Amino acid sequence: MVALGVATNSILVWGQYFTESILHERLHEADRRVQVARIDCLNLGVLACCVGMVGSWPWVVVAGAAVVGLTLCWYALDLAGQVRRALPGRFDATVRFYCAAACLLPVGATFGAIMAFSPTEPWRTRLLLAHQGVNILGFVGLTAIGTLVTLWPTVLRTQMAPAQDRHGRIALTVMCCAVLVVTTGALGGWWWMQAAGVLAELAGLAIIGLDLGRCALRRPPRDLPGYSMAAALGWFAVWLCWLAWTLVTRRGDLIQDDLTALTVPVVMGFLMQLLIGAMSYLMPMVMGGGPSIVRATNARMHTLGTLRVTLVNAGLLIWVFGSSGSTRRIGLGISAVAMAGFLAATMAMVATGVRLLRAKAAGETAPPAPAECADHSADGGSGTAAGTTGRLGSDPRSVSPARTAPTDRRSFVEAAVGAGLALATVGVGGRIAGHSGQSGSTAAARIRPTGHTTTIDVTARDMHYHPATLSVPAGDRLVVRLSNADQGQVHDLYFAGGAHSPRLRPGQRAEVDAGVITGPTQGWCTLVGHRSMGMELEVLVEGSTTSARSPESSSAVGLSRRRVDLSQPPGRGFSVRDPRLPALPAGRSHQMTLTVRESVQEVAPATTIAAMTYNGRVMGPVIHARIGDAMAVHLVNRGTMGHSIDFHAGTVAPDRPMRTISPGTSLDYRFTLPRAGVWLYHCSTMPMSSHIASGMFGAVIVEPHDLPSADRQYVLVQSETYLDAANGVEVNADKIAAEMPDLTMFNGHANQYVFTPLTARVGERVRIWVLAAGPSRGISFHVVGGQFDTVFKEGGYLLRRDNPEGGGAQSLDLASAQGGFVELEFTEPGRYTFVNHSFVEMERGARGLIEVTR
Repeated sequence: MVALGVATNSILVWGQYFTESILHERLHEADRRVQVARIDCLNLGVLACCVGMVGSWPWVVVAGAAVVGLTLCWYALDLAGQVRRALPGRFDATVRFYCAAACLLPVGATFGAIMAFSPTEPWRTRLLLAHQGVNILGFVGLTAIGTLVTLWPTVLRTQMAPAQDRHGRIALTVMCCAVLVVTTGALGGWWWMQAAGVLAELAGLAIIGLDLGRCALRRPPRDLPGYSMAAALGWFAVWLCWLAWTLVTRRGDLIQDDLTALTVPVVMGFLMQLLIGAMSYLMPMVMGGGPSIVRATNARMHTLGTLRVTLVNAGLLIWVFGSSGSTRRIGLGISAVAMAGFLAATMAMVATGVRLLRAKAAGETAPPAPAECADHSADGGSGTAAGTTGRLGSDPRSVSPARTAPTDRRSFVEAAVGAGLALATVGVGGRIAGHSGQSGSTAAARIRPTGHTTTIDVTARDMHYHPATLSVPAGDRLVVRLSNADQGQVHDLYFAGGAHSPRLRPGQRAEVDAGVITGPTQGWCTLVGHRSMGMELEVLVEGSTTSARSPESSSAVGLSRRRVDLSQPPGRGFSVRDPRLPALPAGRSHQMTLTVRESVQEVAPATTIAAMTYNGRVMGPVIHARIGDAMAVHLVNRGTMGHSIDFHAGTVAPDRPMRTISPGTSLDYRFTLPRAGVWLYHCSTMPMSSHIASGMFGAVIVEPHDLPSADRQYVLVQSETYLDAANGVEVNADKIAAEMPDLTMFNGHANQYVFTPLTARVGERVRIWVLAAGPSRGISFHVVGGQFDTVFKEGGYLLRRDNPEGGGAQSLDLASAQGGFVELEFTEPGRYTFVNHSFVEMERGARGLIEVTR
């Protein structure tokens, strides 16, 4: 809403405005209508992006991003056409950079559209950094710096620094290269290239920043536009320095939160302040009407300007350095309220301008300018900048730039009042938050920071933190030095206040600054299922008996099953799993590679999870072999946490082949198949239930001796999963512990075979291999309208065809991790439903159809 809605709309309007001023060109009314149509298209695309993101509809986001991207391409081509038509000029290069910047946004929009599909790490962070590099450093940065080359001296009513236009071209060229380097480094995962690109962006900013600083030294800012734009450049430089430092210190271990830690300052401090400063200067000039009217509208536009700028930046500083969530929220609120003052000032300015323009049209004499502005009417800049942008007003021959700032004394008073208001708001808000905070403790509200830091070493090992309880003096800042000593496992530490570590591989270390401790708090590991396994860290205040832990209660409290509309077909992009039994491979020794990948997968209509997979799908590949075959499995971990594999089909000591391996590593697992059966394989990394529910399971089918032939053979593996409230996130470990599955599925997707049925013909022998993968639920497999004449369960026949008793079976009952097969023939054509006859599981998606024809 801010970057696409506010910034992009403003850039399209003001970029066009400055292009016309620089090229000394006026367009026709028909051209204006085209520009308005382009703005309409842009906002339709922005609206689609917002709706798609809020509704978690990725394809709506893609459609919106496509409209935004095409609109900006249209805009870039239009600017390029104006440059070709215009006579050569001193600042033509600035317009060319506008074109380049506009062409970057479609690239950034593409990255944003991909992010709408919730990719997992490391791609989530890589795409986010590439998105920021292209859109903030490129689209916004190039446009902003290109404009400030001429606008900044004009705002200050002074001449350009010597060679400022040439330095501007150099700076913009450096920044273009920086965007390319940052984006390439982000997509390739090369932290050193990312950092080099950010430093190059800083260098480009410094090249032009020196000239802008010389202008400010010659005539310092004295009104809202100057103050606001100067503060915006300061926040941009701070953000670039912080980003470079983060990239260098993290060295490739970035997570999304690292890149969003200063989102508020870069969006509000840089982007919004720059726009407000520029619009506050330009909008009165656009209204025009002559010197006296421009002075009057300027006075309205800049009312309490110093106070507003002070509040905005004081609030942002409070947000950055606040020691608690409530303090940071108060700082953000102060900035937002102060920025909202721009809307009030704009409305007052427009009302004043309209009234005076109507009076002028009626032949009335315009009222004198306000006293504070009257002596500045002739204070114009005659230098390069003023000459270049003299067409910004509606009457360039008569409107000279007007200095409308209040006196220095008034600016000082407003700044002092603004700082005082910000501090007072924080004080009052902090006291209120202290009385109504989570601890509810009066003593905690009175605790003051001691200025001392308590540093404690914590080790993650055996799915626990050691020590698991920390005692800290009240008012001390707590720094936890976390090390991961868990073989093969990845861990992190997240505190309730928001402080967190990156994900640590075995042997890695990190420091977590938990802030000033005024009351008990908790930390935990955010990896799926780890907290439920006991990875919690309790922080206590010395001398206090209060605990941050909530009383023990039923794990089902507060949980509810998620409603999924199983009457709908799978999503358009979903590929139905082939249920046919794979053919027996040649030979008696088989080699295969299973690659662990984490990605967002559909498990029901309009329902996705952050899945853990073997070879890219919920439920790994089906392995078909004979008794006595030798298997050599190469397991590669391309995920972001520790994973493993356990084959029930083999008899091996689990110590080595079933060990957990960390990301980027591999192992070889060799075993033979001594017996027939339908065998489960699954991830055995703790918590196993979370990994299996996330998709890490599969079947090994070993045929019994002398198995008769069948016309058709199918494989159905049942599993259940446990959904969180949102799409594209990890399974809910609390629901797993409470045994509250949301979906029960065959072959990784609920009801997929309702819409793509299995097929058979009348009189054919159909064999169905069935496995209950769990992690916890079993199955009573039944075909409605059919009877089984053969039942094989857990290595032996319960029923054979043509048995002397003349018996048949109606279901195959399997507990979790059990398997078998059934056979039947259909005597009539029709649609036969197969289900888990535990109907509550059937109603959660354990259902499909067999289409029987003659």
